[in-house]
Amino acid sequence: MRPAEDLRDAVRSLMGEALYVYQDSPRASTWLRDHLDRFDEPLRVAVTGRAGAGRSTLVNVMVGADVSPVFGADLDGRPLTWYQDGPAPRVTVYPVQGPAQELPVARFADGLRLDPVGLPPGEAGEVVVELPVRALRHAQLVETPAVQVGAGPVRGDGTPEAALARRVLRDADAVLYLTRHLDDADLRFLEMAWQGTVAAAAPVSVLTVLSRADELAGGGIDALTQARQLARRHRRDPAIGPVARHVVALAPRLARAAATLTEAEFTVLAALAAVPRAALDAFLLSADRFTGQQPVPGSAFPAPVDPATRRALLDRLGLTGVRLCTTLVRSTGRTRDRLAAELVRRSGLAELRESVREQFLDRRHALKARSALIALEFMLRAEPRPGAEYLLAELERTVAGAHDFQELRFLAALRAGRVTLPAPLTAEARRLAGAAGANVVARLGLEHEPTEDELWRLSNDVLRRWRLTAEDVTLTAEQRRAAAVVVRSCEGMVARVGAADVRP
Repeated sequence: MRPAEDLRDAVRSLMGEALYVYQDSPRASTWLRDHLDRFDEPLRVAVTGRAGAGRSTLVNVMVGADVSPVFGADLDGRPLTWYQDGPAPRVTVYPVQGPAQELPVARFADGLRLDPVGLPPGEAGEVVVELPVRALRHAQLVETPAVQVGAGPVRGDGTPEAALARRVLRDADAVLYLTRHLDDADLRFLEMAWQGTVAAAAPVSVLTVLSRADELAGGGIDALTQARQLARRHRRDPAIGPVARHVVALAPRLARAAATLTEAEFTVLAALAAVPRAALDAFLLSADRFTGQQPVPGSAFPAPVDPATRRALLDRLGLTGVRLCTTLVRSTGRTRDRLAAELVRRSGLAELRESVREQFLDRRHALKARSALIALEFMLRAEPRPGAEYLLAELERTVAGAHDFQELRFLAALRAGRVTLPAPLTAEARRLAGAAGANVVARLGLEHEPTEDELWRLSNDVLRRWRLTAEDVTLTAEQRRAAAVVVRSCEGMVARVGAADVRP
């Protein structure tokens, strides 16, 4: 049996026992059944963060279309908004009080326009957006209102901010947390995710995004490079690493443009890039100069692009994006497709997608098991009764023995540089721990269809090699502990090959 299914079976068994213990408590039974039902649902990924960090833009990037709602006057503030797979586009508003209201879907250039009729301002508790989009088949996105982080500790005593934090960090299976600058206030907010036995043992579900990376250092041409360097420093910082397990830099506006760049926009960028650099640079010093609101003494705009088109391009790319795109068109991005591919890479979108796949989607069964265990622990501590102590002890044993959680922590530490192995071993260690896929064929790095005898031989060979590595006295104690995690992954492969269970 696969390790993820071992964990899922153990969690289902614990939830079943808990339902028996709490059978006379409607509240507890409902809570447990709801979380048990979530095993068969897509992964819940919350998109949250500070105001202005780019949550809506990131949702559009993840979905692959401009769908994040633009709320009308009847919806001041942003309710919790769910994006999930559905047979046809549909939007439903669930008010704080009263019946649900299905809305007509009106799509504009900047998203879906929502104007519920007769709904008092601020009364929309949740909005559910259903879309027939491939990206939503395995993961639901949950866009939250902006979180408020201040100078003091985030407390769990009834404030709206604390209630939102609890819901985001406890109920979601995984979290994308956006912030412009990762500081102490962000870390205090994220620390709430590690409260409890399960969360402390498996703190693997938060991916921190340094958003608006193109605005760093005044938005210069090297802003994105500096943002990536800052993200690497954050990942290696011992004060940050335990809370923000992985940090990536992203320019959401550039990422969105990369996914939706039109031929007309590329034509405009090509016209700008055709101008000699010295003549154009004077107009790229500020947004006002580029749009013509502040004339450049003695110079007319050097390209046949009218001010309205320039303003639209600025809205799409930002000044840093215009500078970057013209530079790329002059060098490597001589077609729309090549420019879009370069923007995907330079915006940080490629790294974000890889991180989401590796840490969230490929591990969705383990993350959903983790969510169920957190919910079970909450119930056992909130309503203690005879039988609850036994279940709590079983829960702790399940968490301690879950290799899925160990692999997730190991991969995050290896990616962040908090754990290092000799260079020849690093790539193989990541692959064997499931970074490229959790099935045996992907862990072994095979590109052909192997026979059972070949799988048996290769998996045993790699197990023997890594057992020797884990006992190598030339490695540090930390490196040997890391190698021991890989050894256990190899043992799982051998067991699965022996049981003829090699596919995801």
